[in-house]
Amino acid sequence: MLYFYPKDDTPGCTKEACSFRDSFAKFKKRGIEVLGVSLDSEVKHKKFARKYDLPFRLLADTDRAISEGFGTYGEKKFMGRTYMGINRMTFLIDEKGKIKKIFTKVKPEDHAAEVLAAFDE
Repeated sequence: MLYFYPKDDTPGCTKEACSFRDSFAKFKKRGIEVLGVSLDSEVKHKKFARKYDLPFRLLADTDRAISEGFGTYGEKKFMGRTYMGINRMTFLIDEKGKIKKIFTKVKPEDHAAEVLAAFDE
């Protein structure tokens, strides 16, 4: 499972990461590897992971190659402002590398349960 999020240590991204942390044993039991991706640096990822005791890897996509490849980097709107960044999306990928499901409408606090439910479908 590969989840893309806008920025380390922001309210929504923290809720999402902590939901994956709190459900991590369930992911591990099902053999699902959790990987988070943002444009933040490796240093910021380490600080974020330490602060919230995140048991999964965070990938530093500082050159946008991963997010552009998955189509998650693009135009965003927030508080009347338009800018470029990572759109919150998750890809559930099977053991053969095939994308099983794409989540484009993500509610950070409930997302881990939603991904686990999709895995069981």
